Amino acid sequence: MLKSVHIFSFLSVLGMSLPAVAAAPASKGPQLMGEYKDWAAYFYDDPQGRVCYIASTPKKDEGRYTSRGDIYVVVTHRPKESSFDVVNFVAGYNYKPGAKVTVKIGTLTFEDLFTEGDKAWTVNSAADKELVDAMKKGQRMIVKGVSSRGTETRDTYSLNGFISAYRAINAKCQR
Repeated sequence: MLKSVHIFSFLSVLGMSLPAVAAAPASKGPQLMGEYKDWAAYFYDDPQGRVCYIASTPKKDEGRYTSRGDIYVVVTHRPKESSFDVVNFVAGYNYKPGAKVTVKIGTLTFEDLFTEGDKAWTVNSAADKELVDAMKKGQRMIVKGVSSRGTETRDTYSLNGFISAYRAINAKCQR
């Protein structure tokens, strides 16, 4: 079962804030479309159009830290912007500037990610597509990062249910 992640954390990842949601009467907060084993699918409508995303939390988070915020991964579609498969990792801490974030799925390793604060993204849509394709085929995903204090972390995500959740957002936010 997917660990509960605070909804406003997802809003910040998606570029929304609580005041923005409150100020837009036509906009509702994210609505759960379904839970698919270890992944959940959501959508919401805002003035810029419909947004769909899937999210998951790690099954295991490792590192020598005393506390850490919410940890999760999100894959987002924004059809009105012709933006699909945008992958975003939230570490639960601020990344060390210049430190590498690596993602490993099976025999594939993705090292071309950039960070800002507690978030990491691939460098372009081609890299996002390649990562999502690997997520569809994989069983687990390991994300390694380094905090601003130099703490190394390793988060292990299950990819069980990814394809079903991904299909749900594809149906709701068609290309």
